[in-house]
Amino acid sequence: MFDSSHAPTLEQAAPVAEERLDASTVAAWTEASSRIHVDAHDDTARIDAINAIEVLKCALAAAQADLAVDFDESMRQKAADQGIAKERQGRGIAEQIGLARRESGHRGQRHLGLAKVLRSEMPYTLAAFRTGRITEWGATRLAQETACLEVEDRATIDAELAGDPQKLEKLSEKEIGDQARKRASQLDPASVARRRAKAEKDRRVSIRPAPDTMTFLTGHLPVGQGVAVFASLRKAADAAILDGDERNRGQIMADTLVERVTGQTTAPATPVAVTLVVANATLLGDDNAPAHLDGHGSIPADLARSLVGNSLAADLKTWIRKLYADRNGRLIGMENKSRLVPKALANVLRLRDGGFCRNLWCDAPIRHIDHATGAAVGGPTSAENLQGLCEACNYAKQAPGWSAAGSHPPDERHQVTTVTPTGHRYTATAPPLPTRSATPPRLRPVTVEIHHRPDLKLDFAA
Repeated sequence: MFDSSHAPTLEQAAPVAEERLDASTVAAWTEASSRIHVDAHDDTARIDAINAIEVLKCALAAAQADLAVDFDESMRQKAADQGIAKERQGRGIAEQIGLARRESGHRGQRHLGLAKVLRSEMPYTLAAFRTGRITEWGATRLAQETACLEVEDRATIDAELAGDPQKLEKLSEKEIGDQARKRASQLDPASVARRRAKAEKDRRVSIRPAPDTMTFLTGHLPVGQGVAVFASLRKAADAAILDGDERNRGQIMADTLVERVTGQTTAPATPVAVTLVVANATLLGDDNAPAHLDGHGSIPADLARSLVGNSLAADLKTWIRKLYADRNGRLIGMENKSRLVPKALANVLRLRDGGFCRNLWCDAPIRHIDHATGAAVGGPTSAENLQGLCEACNYAKQAPGWSAAGSHPPDERHQVTTVTPTGHRYTATAPPLPTRSATPPRLRPVTVEIHHRPDLKLDFAA
C-alpha cells in the first residue's frame, strides 16, 4: 500500500534552477512508485494518479536535462584544465549520457543538445518542462522548429507558446510543432527557406527492423516528391482493385513499390542479397531454432529456409560457409599480429557481434572494427580484443579517461567491458550464434550469402 502522506508534492518533484535532485531521493521515489495503490472502486482516483504520474515523468525528464548540462559543463572544464584542444573537449560526453539513460550515444547527443538549448535560449519552455506541463518530445519539437531562427526570434516564439503554461499543456505535441513552424515562417521566412533547402540536400533512404520479421523502409524526401510517390502507389492500387485484385490497398501499394524499385514483375520474385547465419540442423534438417539475418536480427527458422529456397528457385548464386562455435554459441576466434584487421577476420567479427554496435543500448550498424584495448598501448589484433562499433561510439572511446578490454570468460560469449571517465563500467556480451534447439557438444552454424547472379552454384568451404 502506498502511503500518500509521504508522497512528494508536484512542487517538490519539479526541480527549479536553484535546486538539484540527489540520487537517493530519486531512488526513494522509484521504490515508492511500486506501491502506488488506490481504492478498488475509485476509478476517478486512478485517472488522477495516471495524470499526476505523467506530470512527474515530465518534471523528472527536465531534471535529467539540467543534470546533463551540468555534466557537460563540468567535463568540458576538466578537459580545458588538462590542455585538451577546444574542438575535442566535448568528445565522449553525449555517449556517457546515453549510457546512463540506457540509450545510444546518438540519442544522448540529442538529449544533451535539447537541454543546452532550453537553458541558454528558451527559458519559458524550460520552466514549463520543469513543472511537467510539456513533454520532452513536445519541448524537442518546439526547439527543432525554431532552430533556424536568430536568438531573438526564437525567444519571441518561446514566450508566445510557452509563456502561458495552462494554454501550452492543452496543445498536443503535433500542435506545438505546427504552431512553432507557422510562427517561424512569419518572423523569418528567409531562414525557413534556407533550412528547407538544406533538408532537401539531406534526402535519404533508411531501413530498420520491424516486429514480426518485417522492416521499415523509409524515404526521407522533399514533401512534393514524397506526396507524389504515395499518390502514384495509391493510384496503382485503386486501379488494381477495380480490375478485381483480391489484395487490399496496403498490400498492393507495398508490392508495387518493390516491383517498381527492383524492376521485377512480382514482388515475391525479388532477388535478395543477404548474409544469413543459421545452424546446419535448421537449414538442412528439421530443427526450428531461430537464425540471424545480418542487418536485421533474429528470424524464424521457416523464414530462413524460405530465403535460401527462394534463392535457389530464382537461380541465384549461393555460397555456404561453415563457421564453428562451441556449445555456448561462441564463435571460435583467430589471431593476427598486424594492427590492421584482415578482411576475413573483420567479416567474422561482424557476424559474431550481430552486425550492430557492441556498445550497450546502441543499435547502430557496425562501421568500424577496432581494438578494445588500443593497439598504441599494446592491445593485440585478435578476436578477443576486437569489437564492432558504430562511428560515434568508436570516436567517443578515444576521448581521455575512456578504456575498454575484451575477454572470453569460461562458458561465456565474448565480452567487452568499457570504463567511462566517471568510473562507470558497462559490460556488453556478444549475441549468441544460432544453434539447434537441443544444443549438442559441438555445432556448426552456417553462413549463407545470397547474391543476384544469373547462374547457380553451391560452394561449400570450411
